[in-house]
Amino acid sequence: MTRLTRDQAITQLIEGIRADLGACATIRDLLERQFSAALRHRSTELAALGERLGPQLDAMEQRRHQRVQLVRALFGGQATMDDVFGNLDEPQRTHSLSDWHALEQLVLDCQQATARNRYLMAEQYSVMQRVLHGDNDTYAPT
Repeated sequence: MTRLTRDQAITQLIEGIRADLGACATIRDLLERQFSAALRHRSTELAALGERLGPQLDAMEQRRHQRVQLVRALFGGQATMDDVFGNLDEPQRTHSLSDWHALEQLVLDCQQATARNRYLMAEQYSVMQRVLHGDNDTYAPT
């Protein structure tokens, strides 16, 4: 990692949060489109959406990793984002905390949408397997 001043590191942290807010909004939109495509059994569209989701998620993970490294470098190995916010001046603290809480909520929304989509696609797969191969116990004695 390039050697940064404290102010540069804080700026990178804040910019990373803002970048994640934008990325998370994009991911949420893609997840809604994925759900719609799954409902309509549009496999080509599902594949294209998956290809768009991957890089967005990878970029967010990289920023998360960088954020952890920066926070630890600035405040120690057990530090959290609360340590960062506690060291900011107003109004930067209020604005950054607001962005952070918005990001946390968007991440939760994306996790719920991902679980919903996974459940739908798993159910569709299960139905297709039963249609193609029948139930295993269809002719089982009772």
